[in-house]
Amino acid sequence: MATGSQDGQTSGPRTGFTHHCLENLLVDRAFWLLWPGEEEETAIQVHVEEDALRRTHQSLLAQEGPFFVLCPDHHVRLTTGRQSVGKGPQVLRKASGHSLGDVALEADSSSPIPTTSGAAAAAAPEPLIPFHQWALRAPWDPADDSVGGPVTSDSSLMGLGQASAVADFQGSGPEEVSFRAGDLLEILGAQVPSLPWCVGRHVASGQVGFVRTSHISMQGPVSELESVVFLDEGERVFFSSEGHLSEDTAQRLLSRMAGTEVCSVHSLDRLAEAEGVQPEEREMPLPGLNPEPQETLRTVKDVLEQCKTFPGCPEEEPEARGLQEASGCVSSPDTEEPPFCLLPKDSGTDPEALGSLLQTLNAPGYQACFRGLYDACLPWLGSVFCSSADEEELAGLLARAREMAKKAGLGMALARLCFLLGRLCARKLKLSQARVYFEEALRARGGCFEDLFLVVAVYANLATIYLKQKSREKCAQVVPKAAALLLGTPSHICSTEAEAELLRYALRRAISGGSPQAEARACFLLARHHTHLKQPEEALPYLERLLLLHRGLGALPAAWPLSCYLLLADTYSRKCLPHLALSCIRVASLRTPGSLASSLRSVDLVLWNAPRLHGQRTAAHSLPAQAAHYLRQALASTATGTGRALRGLLYASLAQLHSHHEQHRQAIAFMMRAVEADATAGARPVVDRLVVLAWLYLLHRQSLVALDILQSILDADVASEDQEGVIVNMAAIALKRTGRTRQAAEGYYRALRLARGLGQLRNQAVVLANFGALCLQVSAIGLAQHYLLEAIRLFSQLPVGECGQDFTQVLLWTGHLCTRRALAQQGKCYYQWAFLVAVETGHLESQLQAVQQLCHFYSSVMPNEAQSVIYHEFQLTLARRVADKVLEGQLLEAISHLYLSLGTERAYKSALDYTKRSLGIFIDLQKKEKEAYAWLQAGKIYYILRQNELVDLYIQVAQNAALYTGDPNLGLELFEAAGDIFFNGSWEREKAVSFYRDRALPLAVTVGNREAELRLCNKLVALLAALEAPQEGLEFAHEALALSITLGDRLNERVAYHRLATLHHRLGHGELAEHFYLKALSLCSSPLEFEEETLYYVKVYLALGDIIFHDLKVGAGAPWGGVGPGVQPSSSAEWSPWSPRPGCEELLERQMLSSP
Repeated sequence: MATGSQDGQTSGPRTGFTHHCLENLLVDRAFWLLWPGEEEETAIQVHVEEDALRRTHQSLLAQEGPFFVLCPDHHVRLTTGRQSVGKGPQVLRKASGHSLGDVALEADSSSPIPTTSGAAAAAAPEPLIPFHQWALRAPWDPADDSVGGPVTSDSSLMGLGQASAVADFQGSGPEEVSFRAGDLLEILGAQVPSLPWCVGRHVASGQVGFVRTSHISMQGPVSELESVVFLDEGERVFFSSEGHLSEDTAQRLLSRMAGTEVCSVHSLDRLAEAEGVQPEEREMPLPGLNPEPQETLRTVKDVLEQCKTFPGCPEEEPEARGLQEASGCVSSPDTEEPPFCLLPKDSGTDPEALGSLLQTLNAPGYQACFRGLYDACLPWLGSVFCSSADEEELAGLLARAREMAKKAGLGMALARLCFLLGRLCARKLKLSQARVYFEEALRARGGCFEDLFLVVAVYANLATIYLKQKSREKCAQVVPKAAALLLGTPSHICSTEAEAELLRYALRRAISGGSPQAEARACFLLARHHTHLKQPEEALPYLERLLLLHRGLGALPAAWPLSCYLLLADTYSRKCLPHLALSCIRVASLRTPGSLASSLRSVDLVLWNAPRLHGQRTAAHSLPAQAAHYLRQALASTATGTGRALRGLLYASLAQLHSHHEQHRQAIAFMMRAVEADATAGARPVVDRLVVLAWLYLLHRQSLVALDILQSILDADVASEDQEGVIVNMAAIALKRTGRTRQAAEGYYRALRLARGLGQLRNQAVVLANFGALCLQVSAIGLAQHYLLEAIRLFSQLPVGECGQDFTQVLLWTGHLCTRRALAQQGKCYYQWAFLVAVETGHLESQLQAVQQLCHFYSSVMPNEAQSVIYHEFQLTLARRVADKVLEGQLLEAISHLYLSLGTERAYKSALDYTKRSLGIFIDLQKKEKEAYAWLQAGKIYYILRQNELVDLYIQVAQNAALYTGDPNLGLELFEAAGDIFFNGSWEREKAVSFYRDRALPLAVTVGNREAELRLCNKLVALLAALEAPQEGLEFAHEALALSITLGDRLNERVAYHRLATLHHRLGHGELAEHFYLKALSLCSSPLEFEEETLYYVKVYLALGDIIFHDLKVGAGAPWGGVGPGVQPSSSAEWSPWSPRPGCEELLERQMLSSP
């Protein structure tokens, strides 16, 4: 199962995603809604055969070509493929150009190469893992078989703190630290194995610069992974800040899931549509969450009594505060604005302003305002300097400032200005000029390392210029130092998009040096770099590898892996890999302790990805069952006191989730907990929760309990006037469900008066629409139409965005009512109105409902091919927008048939295009039956377009798809449909015989489908007669007769006799033809039922007359088929039932079609 990254060959099983992917594929929604104790009893175990996986990996590597192996002498080399296995790795010829691989060799030329013993030479080299193969191979071509020094235990750990010199070293410039053996040095940041340099301070002299790592020994190598991956707290919180769920987003998330609209506005009575259809629910009660109705009512009354002491709602919002305390997250620094502007606008020519600018830029150390100077995002520069994004103006300003800095001898200001000018030149691809500026920036610093971020930025940009210009000597000097700065400097600022190439170089060195710590550090920096540049897909393989290293090295439990998993899940989500995204979230929740913020972040990701599993849309109202686990986790995290104010909202969300999946008993239990949790929150929120609870009882078909709850609220007199209207309207719906129509009407009238008193037009319209539904229940059609029209009148006075969904639904109800009353034109107007309202509101579900009604209207009520095509195509657009692949495939298929019915060449080509698109969807959805028919439909269209070379190919693929299912009935239908293509055509009709006789008919006999046998025999008789093979057709004509008699089908029996007569007539069997004609006439009904039967009698009697006439002539010596001298042949003697003009058989077929 692929993970979507270059490490996908093995990271699926190793990261533990495989069995969770299978959970999403194999289990239904009931599994995710299980109580935790029950969930533990159900699990999917996956066993991966590591040896088989390794052999498969080696086989794939050998097929791809050269690959990397770890040799017995602890060197990584490149082998040429399968032929070299067992012979040792082969050294490849160097490429003509100089790559970063060459730099890696020359930069570490001093690394020792140990001798290889005979036993080690005889051992087989081991291929590297897939991630290492990918990292070493791309994006450069290796120039040598060895990419690093030997793997030793001493060099695999990163170093922090102090080191001692083991040999003398004399620096070649002011930036390299000189020392003698025994001197103490303090490492700034970290010393990375397999890199020749690190940054340090000479303790005695205080000099700061590059330290040669081969001449020092770390006093305390670090074994803990987290300490070397994250060098400071800013890096440690990177994942949590990047995946931070804002307070507003979390609040909206839970509010949306809790479904508060039911208690805020009047609800349409949509319950009656499915009433009497849904079976009674048989749900298992949850332990501890199954209150009886009497207990529920007591709790409701107790809560309402408490509400009287808390009549108002609290002004503060504890939910948001609780989330903030629980998350502990900081806002992302990438979105912060620059602290201040170094140079105000319109002051670029003012000498005093430039002088002040130079003094600021000449600061020896790093200042917060310099972040905008070093960041890779150039628009920051205009904001920092003069609020202008014009690069030409900015370059001129920097050039003037540079000249002034030179004259004034301001070294650090000159270095920073040259760095900025170099970046601007590099952006315009003026690489030589950029290199000059960067080199000048290095010289201007004079070896100063106080602003370490500037040093990193200059070296990184200069190294990328050298690499692009393929300067081998310069690369060997600068690239290793740039890599050491990037890996060893905590929280350095990303100053160039090309920084990733240097980090990949460092990753190569870490892999070749066998240092998992350095590899983890490089993967983290690469992931951070691509995330900072909004390139999540590029960060994906490094996030996967970082998590694998964390697991493989047995690191201590930490908080960052959870945030890293969630960031990885978000990346999978962006790549439309919902199975992996959900599995990643699941693994994170099971392996690491979650906080409230991480649990809510998981819920948010589930809401986006779960609907995609089955090709459904990711809508705001989607409530996937997988979210239940993470909502329960969030509840558990609030039990300790942090975020307790969110408990009511979380319980309400769980209630709506279970209700959405028709587990209303569990929903009621959770909503009761929500009521108890919010008991002291004030009267209004408690009443809202109780109204939702009553609605859940209505959904659970316990209308009496719902009535009691609603009546208790009214009796307690704690509801506001607008809440009272909602309660009365809902109580009227409950009364209607219990059959108390009069009381329901009175309730609706009271709700209408309350809505009118408050001036709530929307609620008035909803109540009037409910009145209409009540009238429909008692078959008062005219009154129902009156109330629905009144509701429409009120809805039309409101802003569409306020009531769009309800307005659309009422218009559709009215349109349906008009079509039932044979008022087609009015119904069409209401359907189109509903469609326009849905389009204006932008609600996709309402648009789909309206367009579906219009498609049905123009297909069945008032057939109109052009309008039907238009609305079907718009419905197709909506299906794509909501990501409903099933509906999209069905619509493509329907549109193809519509175009095919138009009968023009252009329409045929359009039909072919839609058919092929539907075929792709059916293949993706694994719908083999639909796929087979789509292949066949494409073959049929190619036949109509006379592209004969493709017809047989598509029909053959359709047959293979049908046979793949193993369903003989599907094969029978498909073979018959394939034969129909040629049977109903005008050329190559003989091909239909093979499909009917050799393929479809045997299957029909096998499955015992007598009707299909009869239908196929009839087609074969007609086809063979048309192909001038009447003798062969006799066999199938007799079979058709026998089947008709067996089935008791008198009309088909009559047709069979007639066809036998015509075949014998053609073959010259006069007596048999006369016999079968008379048998056919004997089965005719009397009196005549159809007008065409009169013409049929005339034709048959003419044929009988011809037979008798020919018999007389034969007896008189005239040859069969001839006439005597002077006698004109009868016109009926030339008649054939297969002639183009209407004959007996065509008349019989018309009768078969028109008969019941």
